[in-house]
Amino acid sequence: MTTYAESFIQESPARQIGALASTLARISSSAEKTARTKAIIPMLNECIQFIEWTISYQPENKRNELKNISVMLKLWRDGWEHAQAEEHLRTLLSVQAKQWSDRALELSGLL
Repeated sequence: MTTYAESFIQESPARQIGALASTLARISSSAEKTARTKAIIPMLNECIQFIEWTISYQPENKRNELKNISVMLKLWRDGWEHAQAEEHLRTLLSVQAKQWSDRALELSGLL
């Protein structure tokens, strides 16, 4: 496990989900901007890693939601090379990432 992963896991489960929400918000704000399309895949990967690292520390109801988000993030990551050329798909990712970010904040209990 990397130092980054170890540091992440040492955070409380609420803060772990908060970090996920933050990165999802960054995806939302970046996806529509064509100048930032190369940054999307690393952010998608970061979210996927965050979910992998935190899922076992979360209650069952949160695990199911996180699994679903992870599946969608992987689909976006795998299709981003083609999707980034389409404005409506960049907008769709932006909207979805915002919804996931808002939901992650709710799940975290940090609000």
